[in-house]
Amino acid sequence: MDFSTYRQYDALGLAELVRKAEVTPQELLDTAIARLEQVNPELNAVIHFRFDTARQEAGSVDRNAPFAGVPFLVKDLGMEVEGMPMCSGCRGYRDYVSPQDSFAVQKMKKAGLLILGKANTPEFGITPFTEPKLFGPTKNPWNTAHTPGGSSGGSAASVASGIVPMATANDGGGSIRMPASSCGLFGLKPTRGRVSWATLEGEMWSGAAVEGCVSRSVRDSAAYLDVIQGAAPGDPYIIEPPKRPYLEEVGTSPGKLRIGYSVAHTLGHDVDPACVDAIKKTVDILRSEGHIVEEAPLPYRKEDLTKIFLVVVAGEVAGEIRVLSDYLGRKARPSDMEAPTYALYLLGNAFHAGEFTYAKYKWAEISRRCAAFHDQYDLLLTPTLAKRPIRIGSLQPSAAEQMLLPIVNQLGLGSAVRATIEGLAEKIYDYMPWTALANLTGQPSMSVPLHWTEAENLPVGSMFTALQGREDLLFRLAGQLEKAAPWWDNVPQL
Repeated sequence: MDFSTYRQYDALGLAELVRKAEVTPQELLDTAIARLEQVNPELNAVIHFRFDTARQEAGSVDRNAPFAGVPFLVKDLGMEVEGMPMCSGCRGYRDYVSPQDSFAVQKMKKAGLLILGKANTPEFGITPFTEPKLFGPTKNPWNTAHTPGGSSGGSAASVASGIVPMATANDGGGSIRMPASSCGLFGLKPTRGRVSWATLEGEMWSGAAVEGCVSRSVRDSAAYLDVIQGAAPGDPYIIEPPKRPYLEEVGTSPGKLRIGYSVAHTLGHDVDPACVDAIKKTVDILRSEGHIVEEAPLPYRKEDLTKIFLVVVAGEVAGEIRVLSDYLGRKARPSDMEAPTYALYLLGNAFHAGEFTYAKYKWAEISRRCAAFHDQYDLLLTPTLAKRPIRIGSLQPSAAEQMLLPIVNQLGLGSAVRATIEGLAEKIYDYMPWTALANLTGQPSMSVPLHWTEAENLPVGSMFTALQGREDLLFRLAGQLEKAAPWWDNVPQL
């Protein structure tokens, strides 16, 4: 199979060809590897390789499996693949090798997916761009001067460039939806607890982080969630399973929805006109499909991000660095990680348990506020990001901050750490003012690729958020939008 033919199919389409014996899993894998070897030197999207093992597995694929023989990539964070490194973008974990498959990875393999490698991610998935010092930046296939977003940037760049039709992604503050927006893909963050983190974790980021994927087609994401959803023994969350497969929802009418939209920035900052244009276009499409769409006040507040979410993220990073210390057999040092990560670790240690608990208490208040919004509206619509895809390096610490951080870290200056991190956080939340709120509340949320900028042809996503447990509603609407404004043929010319 040549690449031009390979790219005409989504993951389910490729699996159907395998079922019909029109192509072999080995042929699909060879095509994916050839494409990887062609574009990865420029994109730096895939950092660990598993070609030989995948080729062995290709010979015993169950042709009746839902994703029989489909080439696949796993993000190098959160999901363990037996015998492969999992560095989480961190120097301290450069020699770590997974002793076993995660619970969800076992399901991926059983579903027929052939894992050929692992995709790049920023250190511990902290940033909305993928520029780890350990492996270097991943570039956006739409324009290699720009970021593919983060933290699932390696996965998104791989899918957008055609290496694989879908890849794993996870989302603790927008890390499925932001790279989907930046790379012209579909990305849905499931409800908290929908997918198990076993065996690595019970929960990640106090329940904010959820596992999922990025894909070109809506139906691939739906079928993938059908495969990996469900709890493992000992999980902290057991939620109601879907009433029927999500794949069936994609072709089902969502009915007449009431949708509240906003382009107001949670921090009160300006929003890129391209992102405003994306919402105007989305509103027009929704109204043409018969939905009631009206501007509505955001149920979010600035302090939800700058105070409440930041405290928990800092605390979680502090805990993660203690786990790293356990692995290293000594106390983790600044040289084991990037300077902003170590500063965030110091900040997490500076907060006391009462501050962390209070912040978690406020998560429930935010959830009640969002539930009240959904008393009036089925869905909330906002831009996914407040800016079009940004240039690589533009959200890195400034020259002055880069000089200050090592000094602050070495001396452990609490007040200076807080001032430095809060300044960096303000820059980051300026870029991502909406995505993290669904992580606090546990709501499902999706980015849909409906707009590209005229001058640069850069993708800009539109984000829909639903009540907890309503992935079915999101998949119905996404399927409708995919038909009303198809994006399948809009691919980067790399």
